Amino acid sequence: MTHPAIEKGRVAVVTGGASGIGFAAARRFGAEGMTVLVTDLPGDALETAVKHLKREGIDATGLAVDVTDRAQVTAAKEKADGLGSVSVVLSNAGREGGGTLFAGEEVWRGTLETNLWGAIHVTQIFLPDMIEGPGPGAILYTGSKQGITLPPGDTAYNVSKAALRAFSESVAHDLATRTGDRVSAHLLIPGFTFTGFTRAKGVTEKPAGAWTADQVVDYMMTGLDKGAFYLLCPDNEVDRATDLKRIRWSLGDILENRPPLSRWHPRHAEAFKAYMASDG
Repeated sequence: MTHPAIEKGRVAVVTGGASGIGFAAARRFGAEGMTVLVTDLPGDALETAVKHLKREGIDATGLAVDVTDRAQVTAAKEKADGLGSVSVVLSNAGREGGGTLFAGEEVWRGTLETNLWGAIHVTQIFLPDMIEGPGPGAILYTGSKQGITLPPGDTAYNVSKAALRAFSESVAHDLATRTGDRVSAHLLIPGFTFTGFTRAKGVTEKPAGAWTADQVVDYMMTGLDKGAFYLLCPDNEVDRATDLKRIRWSLGDILENRPPLSRWHPRHAEAFKAYMASDG
């Protein structure tokens, strides 16, 4: 089984598709017989990715697109329409923030414009035709567990992914109301994944605890088959049960009026540790 939008001869659009999860998803959509439009920032990586896909027999086209520029996303829509009927969009383009609370405005704006506004542009430009069309469709967003549990440190990134989560949830509800889930939205939440971001930190070989991008996409496809919205991926270090316990604790900060991010708070860190060690 596959999601009905993943159909041979139709078009899948993947932003940030030159490497990592985006590239793995483009390969998978292409292997299902879809025509794939891969967008990313201009450069050798995009050209190499498209050549690799074509060598595998995939009908792939590349287009340099900065998702923070609405005009460039509009150009991508026009390019995609020229390839056929778009039924799948993966809004995957993103950047790490590298920004603490008092990071400069350039860091904050760059992070939010890519991770949040990029997704808004993609949604507002690609989704109307999918809603109006008669066939099935799917739009996916690459989120992050950091947008749920908000670990201290990379504040700008956490905020951008938390906002993306809220946005994608609203999109999903709107689509259910408008189309009865004929067109669906999904939030991909990767675990520890060996991608270009990892390499940028100087890690050249996949850590034992990390999943590959292909494993993440395998999990994504399984979740799509089941119609799941939250595609919460484990990895080789953290299983699903651990993820769920951490998320429940984070929600408990609101329900029990604990200090925000109490998991790392000096007065609550031991309680969190005991909670994680318990069977509850």
